[in-house]
Amino acid sequence: MLELIDRALAEDVGEGDITTEAVVEPGARARARIEQKAPGVPAGMRVTEKVFERVDPDLRWHAHCEDGELREGGLMAELAGSAASILAAERVALNFLGRLSGVATLTRRYVDAVDGTGARILDTRKTTPGLRALEKEAVRAGGGVGHREGLFDAMLVKENHATLAGGVPVAARLAMEAARSGVPVEVECQTLEDVVGALDAGVPRLLLDNMSLTELGAAVELVGGRAELEASGGITLETVHAVAETGVDFISVGALTHSAPALDVSLLLDPLE
Repeated sequence: MLELIDRALAEDVGEGDITTEAVVEPGARARARIEQKAPGVPAGMRVTEKVFERVDPDLRWHAHCEDGELREGGLMAELAGSAASILAAERVALNFLGRLSGVATLTRRYVDAVDGTGARILDTRKTTPGLRALEKEAVRAGGGVGHREGLFDAMLVKENHATLAGGVPVAARLAMEAARSGVPVEVECQTLEDVVGALDAGVPRLLLDNMSLTELGAAVELVGGRAELEASGGITLETVHAVAETGVDFISVGALTHSAPALDVSLLLDPLE
């Protein structure tokens, strides 16, 4: 996390905050209030605090909320100390906080939309380069469930793998034969024939990609509990409840991390005598 923060600060501050150097008296001290200006779910409070700490360890931070709380808005945190330090850290800190809170807020909307169905909302690998760990943590703050972290911790046989291997049944069998103990295996299925092929290979989780509601229901009936089922592909807040009602176990939504609007947050300073 510190390496990421340092890169972000270097990008923003560079050789120095020339505006603050020009108009703020050296040694000036201030109190800052970070406000949540719209309803939503905070996430990234830890990395936000760390940004200010990285700029100036002497800044005093006091949080007024925690990741995962659904709030109408209001005071999120207070800071006190060097005005120049607060201003230098402000934009990077708020960028992290707004972005991650936006991910958590959108996730909570999807989670609420499937409440009572038994389906769980998953993230994907469609994350901002370099921010994956933080964005996935924000999904969890919003009530979602983490999918694989990357290519290294689970097998997911997708359409291109199957094409290169000679079809879903062959790719599924190869994946099951090669999987190390404890490594999850999942196979993408676009048709009910793919579902049968993956089931015959003993695959424990099937990704039902871009299937209609009718096809999803048929797949649930066909599988009959022999494998976990994950629906994916173009699922929106308007359609997610109907998808969940088909009986799938998981619904993966790339929009959680690639299209979440930032939560509106701001920082205002008051001088300290």
